[in-house]
Amino acid sequence: MRKVQLGDSNLYVSELALGCMSLGTERKQANYIIDQALDYGINYLDTADLYDQGRNEEIVGEAIKKRRNDIVLATKVGNHLKEDGSWYWDPSKAYIKSQVKSSLKRLQTDHIDLYQLHGGTIEDPIDETIEAFEELVEEGGVIRYYGISSIRPNVIKQFVNKASIQSVMMQYSIFDRRAEEEILPLLQKQKISVVTRGGSLAKGMLTKDALSITQAKAQKGYLDYRQDELLSTIKQLIDLLNSDQTLTGLAIQYALQNGGAVSSIVAGGASSSTQLSENVKALEQSFTTAQLEQVAHIAKQNKYEKHR
Repeated sequence: MRKVQLGDSNLYVSELALGCMSLGTERKQANYIIDQALDYGINYLDTADLYDQGRNEEIVGEAIKKRRNDIVLATKVGNHLKEDGSWYWDPSKAYIKSQVKSSLKRLQTDHIDLYQLHGGTIEDPIDETIEAFEELVEEGGVIRYYGISSIRPNVIKQFVNKASIQSVMMQYSIFDRRAEEEILPLLQKQKISVVTRGGSLAKGMLTKDALSITQAKAQKGYLDYRQDELLSTIKQLIDLLNSDQTLTGLAIQYALQNGGAVSSIVAGGASSSTQLSENVKALEQSFTTAQLEQVAHIAKQNKYEKHR
């Protein structure tokens, strides 16, 4: 699988990442999916301290400890877990610098390749937050690089202007193109990579089950799409496909090529080896420039564009 540079760092990540949130807590099954992902050539694994109250990091750490040097390991911080299982937002320097130690222990490693702020608001002590990440980079490479996972333009801009982030993880897909006008050009100019998360497949509405999933939503839509608009758009997208192409492949390639993303964490929904295999096969499909341009044309007809 092709590897691409993350930001201007020394990290080269697979175009398809394994988002580990949906692995579950059954260790044997999780290990199987992780091993399968690595065998496919996926070297980029993403987790978070919040997932399953830290259990996800433990499972990932156990699964990769014998192959740690082959992996770009990313995790996230900022959601302060309480003993009762609840959490609150805490981007403070003190919490970030203490929590990284817990993540390192759970992950059974001495360093994290990419440490990401797991959210963010404009009211946060942003300078203090950035200082925490910068110090962790400087303190013997506890973390190699850092980034942010956010969909808030005003927060992203603050980190672009003030921090040495290498990546922004965000929701971006054919159905969610909010970042295209302002944020994507800014990140591309600053050589900051985009990592798309599970939203690339729009909760399954850009997969082989697109029509049935969308119809099952009754009268509910998605973002600014009504259900009828979703169904109409999906049918137009399906009409673009050749016999050897899938909607999943189109969605992944649109995110990677049109959005300038370096890695798509669409495997975040891979709670089974079958789903992971389908996503890998989808990545291998090729689409013409004309097809991708037509996707953009179809997408521009949605309600979000009309009411922009």
